[in-house]
Amino acid sequence: MLTPELNGKTIVITSASSGFGRGSAEKLAAEGANVVLAARRTNLIEELVSEIETRGGKALAVTTDLSSPEDITRLKDAAVERFGKGDVWINNVGIGALGFFWDIPIEDHARVLDLNIMGLVYGAHAALGLFRAQGHGTLVNVGSIDSEVPLAYQASYAASKAAVLSLSRSLNEELRLTKQSDIKVATIMPWAVDTPWWTHAANYTGHEPRMMAMDDPQIVIDAIVRACVDPNARRHDSEGFDISHHLFPDLTERVSANIADREVKKAWPAPGTTGSIYEPMAEGSGIGGGIRERMKQEDRDSANDRGPNTENLRKPLGTSACQKLLDGSSTKKRKYHHASQS
Repeated sequence: MLTPELNGKTIVITSASSGFGRGSAEKLAAEGANVVLAARRTNLIEELVSEIETRGGKALAVTTDLSSPEDITRLKDAAVERFGKGDVWINNVGIGALGFFWDIPIEDHARVLDLNIMGLVYGAHAALGLFRAQGHGTLVNVGSIDSEVPLAYQASYAASKAAVLSLSRSLNEELRLTKQSDIKVATIMPWAVDTPWWTHAANYTGHEPRMMAMDDPQIVIDAIVRACVDPNARRHDSEGFDISHHLFPDLTERVSANIADREVKKAWPAPGTTGSIYEPMAEGSGIGGGIRERMKQEDRDSANDRGPNTENLRKPLGTSACQKLLDGSSTKKRKYHHASQS
């Protein structure tokens, strides 16, 4: 056991059927935590419970629609009924709709904003109610690089992830004002990560989804697990983007938009889809999404069709801060930020 502080802790994890949620559940259970798994895909979280229990861990599956406050209340009650408490709530909420803002149906925008903001609020409200009643607890809100730097092709998603950081900061201050120092709120803000999120997103770009320099999901899973025991730690997400956006916000947003646009146009053609934003899909049940492997093939196909195109990559950006931005997007330099009430 690498983190003894997690042994015996009860941790609620939303969106636990794949991606960050599934990876966090596996790692936390291996550390001795009691994990409560919430997702729409009942079969997947029940299978994960069986796997965890086979390894000697303790887990509970609760079918949950994160857009339903009644489901969230039932999730909280189930955790307390089974394990007697709730020490950590990982508020892993996030669906996406990719494409130019005007090409995405208004219903899809509404769904993204409703789930990503109200689902976050429902989870935070339930968790803080439980924590205040028992006198302690840690809420881990999962945001995105979009929480700080809005990205083109992700307008409503970026707006919803800005709300994650804003809510976390507001909650921290309210906890400070009411002297509830044993309740912490942390925020995780990853760069683009290779998970099934991209497959599950609604997509109206006309191409398969992709993004430059995708991270391995284990980097984010490790950050989430660290936040469960050390929510006061402060780390920056992508160093280059964070520094550059604070110094040169307009320039950083322009460069990030150009990167997103270039990546979209490199991808294979694909029809429009609502993904799983309304109904769950069978596809995309692992931790990783297989996006990086597809990107390699797309890049090979592109190189074979027209030869390597390095013109844009070699073009000077004209600003050292902009160069730092691009340098900071590399996996080696990227860190994740989780800040809490101290």
